[in-house]
Amino acid sequence: MSGNPDDERLEELREQKMEELRERQGGEDAAEAQQEAQERAEAQQEAVLKQHLTDGARQRLNAVEMSKPQFGEKVKKQVAALAQSGRIQGQIDEDQMRDLLKELQPEQKSFDIRHR
Repeated sequence: MSGNPDDERLEELREQKMEELRERQGGEDAAEAQQEAQERAEAQQEAVLKQHLTDGARQRLNAVEMSKPQFGEKVKKQVAALAQSGRIQGQIDEDQMRDLLKELQPEQKSFDIRHR
């Protein structure tokens, strides 16, 4: 009775399910690998920042990142890029960090408020 259509259909469904599970597992592996790569990149960036920023500069950058996360991340990437390209000699101190933040900060919109 191996030619039973119900058995064949059951086997087809079983194989489909196994294929779906394999595909899903492959997607999870790719996402996991991407997550690990991102964590490694962030750890490397942090190491570069520790090497090239004084404690005061790092504290100032962390304060900026707390209030403006996107801007703080942009500054971190910029400092890491400068360091990796060899354009930073020694360490950036707090005053230099303040200047860098002013330079990278988007233009402030000023409002003229006149009281009558």
